[in-house]
Amino acid sequence: MSDHKKIFTDDNQKLNKISSDLLGHVRINGSFLAWIAFLHILLLVCVGYYIYQLKNGLGVTGLRDYVSWGLYIAHFVFFVAASLIGMLISSVLGLIGYQWIKPIGRIAEIIAVAFSAVAGLVIVSDMGRPDRLPYVFMYGRVQSPILWDVTVVTTYMVISLLLYFLPLIPDLAIAKTRLQHAPKWLAKVYGFLSLNWNHSSKQYDILFKSMRILLILIIPTAFAIHTVTSWLFAVTPRAGWNSTIFGPYFITGAFVTGVAGVIIMMYFFRKNYKLGNYLTDMHFDKMGKLLVLVSLVYLYFNINEFLVPAYKMEKAEAVHIQELFVGEHALLFWGTQLSGLILPIILLLFRKMRKPLPMLIISIFVFMASWTKRYIIVVPAQEHPFLPKMYVPEKWMHYVPTAPEVFITLGTFVLAVLIITGLSKFFPVIPIWEMAEEAEKKETKEINE
Repeated sequence: MSDHKKIFTDDNQKLNKISSDLLGHVRINGSFLAWIAFLHILLLVCVGYYIYQLKNGLGVTGLRDYVSWGLYIAHFVFFVAASLIGMLISSVLGLIGYQWIKPIGRIAEIIAVAFSAVAGLVIVSDMGRPDRLPYVFMYGRVQSPILWDVTVVTTYMVISLLLYFLPLIPDLAIAKTRLQHAPKWLAKVYGFLSLNWNHSSKQYDILFKSMRILLILIIPTAFAIHTVTSWLFAVTPRAGWNSTIFGPYFITGAFVTGVAGVIIMMYFFRKNYKLGNYLTDMHFDKMGKLLVLVSLVYLYFNINEFLVPAYKMEKAEAVHIQELFVGEHALLFWGTQLSGLILPIILLLFRKMRKPLPMLIISIFVFMASWTKRYIIVVPAQEHPFLPKMYVPEKWMHYVPTAPEVFITLGTFVLAVLIITGLSKFFPVIPIWEMAEEAEKKETKEINE
């Protein structure tokens, strides 16, 4: 019998205890049904607003000739940013060899799958004629960054889905006979998706090799997805977008967004799924330090983004910077910088602030500020075009999102939450087989000592 099969036998008490802990939330209860019902009702309202927009056109939004990208595109950039966390946690830290990320990796992949899957729908919501979407694939030009964006988003979503599913296979094989409070149909689903897994060494060799290939492949794909997204802005000679640092600037901002999102999910799962023994204070402390690291890098790019044009103060750039620093968007700009970057860095330097509850509060502010940062990137730059503003209504010169935009944007977020809810409720959010192996190694080490 292989070492893996010795660990994953039915009479292994440690495995049974770990399985019981990590499968305890896999059940359908009243609170879950109420939450799902609430999300579906909210989603139906949002779909109603989208149907209204589809029938009447984009004129029902606040988008006009000058500001042609608004809430939808800012939301798209935010979704792409949040999805990159799977690459950072699973690939970068995993390939380096950090063991503490094992309970966190699947949470990061759940976020990556949900947000990358919905990102494409956000783009569709910005299209006045979504029926023409197939033309992007049928008649797409290599010169168009939009074609690159669609390609890399789709590729990233597929790789993220594989990185989520492959390590789940051994867990499904373990869990299919250990579900205590879940419906019987779910055990059948587990049996089908486990693909006759029997914990043989050969199967694990194939799994590890496949995982390593995917972990390597997703790094350039993840870098490409946000670099291409940044090029959609940077190739336009518009004040506020005409920058050569947008590629790495977007990537580091994505890491900040993703880390904050994972911390929020960690707290929720720890509290509601009773996983305090697996998502410990140590994990929150490590994630807090990681958030400080990526935030410091992002702060550097923020300084660089404004320092150079502010020093030159060319005419168009001067108008844009003045609007951000002391003008119409100053409150939003400085609020975002302070609440989402500067204060979190300072607070997280203290160990007491890297405990679960303070980390949750700080991460919520960072996550919200990350969204408003995308809004600041997208909208203000369009309110100061090179073309003269003549013979147009005053309201066309300022962008104000309308109710349809707000609800359609909210709908895509609700859909992402639904995906996260489904994946986290019906499947273990922490790898059972990896936790069992870690427990076995720890026991063996204690015996040898």
